[in-house]
Amino acid sequence: MAVLIKLLKLPHLLLLKPLLLLLKLLHLLLKLLLLLLKLPKLLLPKLLHLLLKLLLLLLKPLHLLLKPLLLKLLNNILLNIRKAGYHCVSCFFTSLTHPFPTFPLTAMHLHDRFAEFLSASEIIEATPALLNDQRRRFVSSPDIVLQPNSVESVQKIMRFCFENRIRVTPQGGNTGLCGATVTTEGVLLNLSKLNRIRDINLADNSMTVEAGVILQNAQKAATEAGRLFPLSLASEGSCQIGGNIACNAGGLNVLRYGSMRDLVLGLEVVLPNGELVSHLQPLHKNTTGYDLRHLFIGSEGTLGIITAATLKLFAQPKTKATAWVGLDDIESAVSLLTAVQGYFAERLTSFELISRFALDLSSEFSQLKKPADAEWHILIELADSVPDAGLDEKLAEFLYQNGWENSILAQSEQERSDLWTLRENISASQRKLGTSIKHDIAVPIAQVAAFVRQCAPALETHFPGIQIVCFGHLGDGSLHYNTFLPNVLSNEAYQYEDAVNTIVYENILACHGTIAAEHGVGIIKKHWLPRVRTQAELVLMHAIKNQLDPYGIMNPDKLLPSLD
Repeated sequence: MAVLIKLLKLPHLLLLKPLLLLLKLLHLLLKLLLLLLKLPKLLLPKLLHLLLKLLLLLLKPLHLLLKPLLLKLLNNILLNIRKAGYHCVSCFFTSLTHPFPTFPLTAMHLHDRFAEFLSASEIIEATPALLNDQRRRFVSSPDIVLQPNSVESVQKIMRFCFENRIRVTPQGGNTGLCGATVTTEGVLLNLSKLNRIRDINLADNSMTVEAGVILQNAQKAATEAGRLFPLSLASEGSCQIGGNIACNAGGLNVLRYGSMRDLVLGLEVVLPNGELVSHLQPLHKNTTGYDLRHLFIGSEGTLGIITAATLKLFAQPKTKATAWVGLDDIESAVSLLTAVQGYFAERLTSFELISRFALDLSSEFSQLKKPADAEWHILIELADSVPDAGLDEKLAEFLYQNGWENSILAQSEQERSDLWTLRENISASQRKLGTSIKHDIAVPIAQVAAFVRQCAPALETHFPGIQIVCFGHLGDGSLHYNTFLPNVLSNEAYQYEDAVNTIVYENILACHGTIAAEHGVGIIKKHWLPRVRTQAELVLMHAIKNQLDPYGIMNPDKLLPSLD
């Protein structure tokens, strides 16, 4: 140990070359010995043959002992060089081993090693609920599943994995739809036990929660404090805050409150090397350098582990008005949105688009009567934090006077609930159609009608009889555009996925849209990123990834396509 300490005191750059040479020479010597021993015994004197065997027996354990020790020392030197500012040199030597492990550990060894610093409750069984993705499309097969119960444990795990080049896949509520938490090796790091509400600060209208807090529980905590946390998703009973942040979740109220990115005041993140970056203060203004939280929001676990966040809270709505409007065409839906926004301004909270086919499915599934008979439908909700008994009447009068007479206004909380049930049950009602090829897309609102008009005929031409369930958040331009191939009820549908996606995404790109609005990219969309992001942007993303995660251990093979 004293020798190692002395070595570390030598100039870093002088140490690197001899260390690498020593490993190479030892490796070459072993290969030479093995080659000599394969020669016919007639060409080798018996005594020399025995001496070579003995030398081989001595060198093998020495090689096994020195290799991890010297590589660990080399890694420490690289980290010191990085800290000293020799970034280019560090990146060069890091690339010699990236992204492969230097001495891989088996699942049994991993269990033993993690048991040295984690409690028994933090090393858990790999259950189907953790391994099967939301759509039953992918099944994970990690070497080990960990469920840390503290931020300190997360740091220890990441430090160990960084030193041993073990891949780590973060997981929250496992409700993702793009395979972002699927893994076939390394550690599946489930954050469900980091589930405390740390603080509610009414003066700053903020709430600090850990990553494993279920969204519905965060909403409930805000309500009990007399405030509103507005993020609302179909999976809010099981999805977790960390995952919501990692994929920049959207949902029903983006029109008024913004996406998750707009709701985060501060983050606490464990970096790939185990360092903690914590900035949870509820500051509403801060211009001291780069705002690093935005690196991690939407990063899908590729840059670090989000362990906690400070979130924005709002005043609870005191008045709501909800209406259902039937329309003849998609263009009328866009016109209605423009008119409602112009008249009711910030009181417009939700503006949901539903096709006839989507409503037919949900009405049958929910056993609720269809509110109107039309090709397209809009669910409108207004909300005001100030009591306004006449808001319902204002909405009804506005719709009638402007010619949108095929509409109904919710007259009670039960009627309002029924209207929202019809909207929220669309996803569940689709299952009887079989496996869908889903599209979570967005276009400028002015281009929504053009996309819908162009895409459906193109799909029908190539796939006669295809069924399209179109619905979504027209208020922010994002749509769920789910396609079902005729007579294909199982996962066999995925063999047509590339062909279907090409048609849908080409039409999206023609309308200046995006292939991922709120579900993220994961593994199923990353090859499309070069079509929606420039080469310069992708190079910059890879540079950020390589700087924070030089060994590529964080959620590998997700989000970013290769630059080749």
